Amino acid sequence: MTALNLIEHPLAGTPFGLALDLCLILAVAVWLLSVLTRDYSLVDNLWSLLPPVYCLIVAAHADFDSARVNVMTALVIAWSARLTFNHARKDGYRLRNMDYRWAYTREKLGPVGFQVLNITFIAPVQMLLIWLFTSPVHQAWLGQETPLGWLDFLAAALFVVLFVGEATGDEQMWRFQQDKKRRLAGGETVTEPFISTGLFRYCRHPSYFCELGMWWVFYLFAVAASGQWLNWTVFGVVLLTALLIGSTRITEAISAAKYPGYRDYQAATFALIPLPRPQRTDEP
Repeated sequence: MTALNLIEHPLAGTPFGLALDLCLILAVAVWLLSVLTRDYSLVDNLWSLLPPVYCLIVAAHADFDSARVNVMTALVIAWSARLTFNHARKDGYRLRNMDYRWAYTREKLGPVGFQVLNITFIAPVQMLLIWLFTSPVHQAWLGQETPLGWLDFLAAALFVVLFVGEATGDEQMWRFQQDKKRRLAGGETVTEPFISTGLFRYCRHPSYFCELGMWWVFYLFAVAASGQWLNWTVFGVVLLTALLIGSTRITEAISAAKYPGYRDYQAATFALIPLPRPQRTDEP
């Protein structure tokens, strides 16, 4: 299969360069649609759908003959299916059903400031970020001659473990929220307005921890293919880490303002690291 590139850039002539073409076209389309529909969660709706598309473009170009690229693609398809299901059951694909954090941010920035954020970050930068954290598959394509090794098997195993962890955390959150809605609808008093049980005993955002872990592990395939611990494809997961840390801070600010007991939960539990906080010496 011959790679078709529509836009001139450093990756022109490669299958992941074609994925970049698609990314840039979609970034413009998403921005235009967000302005027309006033729905700024359109990127959120594409978040789980595009990585498998990008991986499949690369795998298809290799005629599905690269074991490493095939493994990476299969893992990303599984990640996509689960995350898409979780987003859909929360009615995330309904038009103008924006993530509450965008509403919070819009209130803080005002209408003009938010539109500046939309044209600079929400649409183009996030679309580019999705392409970037999928980029280790490009390094795997370049290193097709390198056979699978111990690092590939370790990366695949860790990815599956983190995949199960994220699925467990999302399921626990889903059941908690559904039970909370049922109680409120029935006029019951909810004494525990936020979840702090299950995986949430060990950190406040276990699903974020597993999500970041999966993409750091995904980068290990690029290391295995290239033999280099550092290459440019690491920038995607580095930027993804920064984005999720920023998103976590917004979520934490909202929760702390909404739930009086949340600050005690923050004091007792790490945000992303799934370890108990050491007890302070002044505590009984």
